[in-house]
Amino acid sequence: MTGTGEGLTLRVQASPGAAATEVAGRSTDGFFRIRVKAPPVDGRANDELRRFLAKEFGVVRGSVKQISGFSGRRKLFRIEGATGMPEWFGQR
Repeated sequence: MTGTGEGLTLRVQASPGAAATEVAGRSTDGFFRIRVKAPPVDGRANDELRRFLAKEFGVVRGSVKQISGFSGRRKLFRIEGATGMPEWFGQR
């Protein structure tokens, strides 16, 4: 994750099809591991990740932009104007 200006870039490793959407820790190479309730069908897991990240960082969904990883497990998100930082964000 990196922060520049008013936003930050977040690296996510998604695990779709989970019982609930939740952070499952952090990988050794710096990706936040997030279990996603939605299945990886028709972009539903990506949409669920955007919704989850918007809620966690206190922004509207439109402020969470997916930059890469649209069809893979490893994704890059840009979050603009975050008003709060979730507790899990500081995990190492």
